[in-house]
Amino acid sequence: MAFDQYHEPAHELSDETRTFARMIVSLTEEAEAINWYEQRISVEKDPDAKAIMQNAQHEEFKHFGMDLEFLLRKKPIWRKTLQAILFQPGDIVKLGEKGEEASE
Repeated sequence: MAFDQYHEPAHELSDETRTFARMIVSLTEEAEAINWYEQRISVEKDPDAKAIMQNAQHEEFKHFGMDLEFLLRKKPIWRKTLQAILFQPGDIVKLGEKGEEASE
């Protein structure tokens, strides 16, 4: 199942492309883990268990951020696009359009 990440024959892909694919999968898995913890936290009644889950989720935020930063370093156009969107006040859709224009 781990090799379902490739849509082209793996042996034809460069090392850089395979690493990129691994990091995309890792980013996706971190986002999935964040979601799972969010759901668990929302229904957990025991405060100690909830605190442990919140701590674990926080760790997943860090992993997600590191994966994203790695990808942004490999794809400067992504960074240019996202700089116009992330951590900016205002309408997210309009910021997205601005980011897309900035990277064209």
